[in-house]
Amino acid sequence: MKIYFKNKNSTHCLTQNSTLEMNISIIVTQEEHYKYAQEICDTIELSALLRGTGIAKRTPEYIQKKMESKDAVIALVDGIFAGFCYIESWQHGKFVAHSGLIVHPDFRNLGLAKKIKSFVFDYSLKKFPEAKVFGITTGLAVMKINSELGYKPVPFSELTTDPSFWKGCQTCTNYEILKSKDNKMCLCTGMLYDPKEKQKTPPKHPFNVRIWNRLKKIKQALFLEDK
Repeated sequence: MKIYFKNKNSTHCLTQNSTLEMNISIIVTQEEHYKYAQEICDTIELSALLRGTGIAKRTPEYIQKKMESKDAVIALVDGIFAGFCYIESWQHGKFVAHSGLIVHPDFRNLGLAKKIKSFVFDYSLKKFPEAKVFGITTGLAVMKINSELGYKPVPFSELTTDPSFWKGCQTCTNYEILKSKDNKMCLCTGMLYDPKEKQKTPPKHPFNVRIWNRLKKIKQALFLEDK
């Protein structure tokens, strides 16, 4: 399978064993993409249910607002929704987060999530050049991508203190854990990229799936037992 990721500057090709070819475009959202808002929300929620993990739910109206403000990117295959991610900023642009990263089930296991994440990462650095980029997640795949981009694991105390960010966690199934720990810890892992820090290649904090799996299991044993 040859999959072409297109943007204004370049075309990336991903090849797998198949004769099928698809053109996948990853672009900053425009008005013509508002119609995908409900499908995006449904895909995010279904993915969380299947993984058995918590997630901050978003409404189609909220997703559309992100599209309107050019704070979202979408992946399409000939007009068919394939993936999505949006940007949120906190403390007057001092912190930026990428949220709602999702790939439609029909287009998974093709490396698309990494392509979307890399695209939105570069885009957010241009739009918010002074901002620290952070995220909290339970997903090992997202942690791996973040590590490769130069994020490092950090305690929640190094993330934004903006109450509206943490308020967004209220719809997560693990919110009571976060609340009981005074927003200092939960099943999610905090990760941070500081553009002012000199990045190393390879990253100073390489991703080790065995270590992260063990950390995740320890957190689950501790926090879920406390509930």
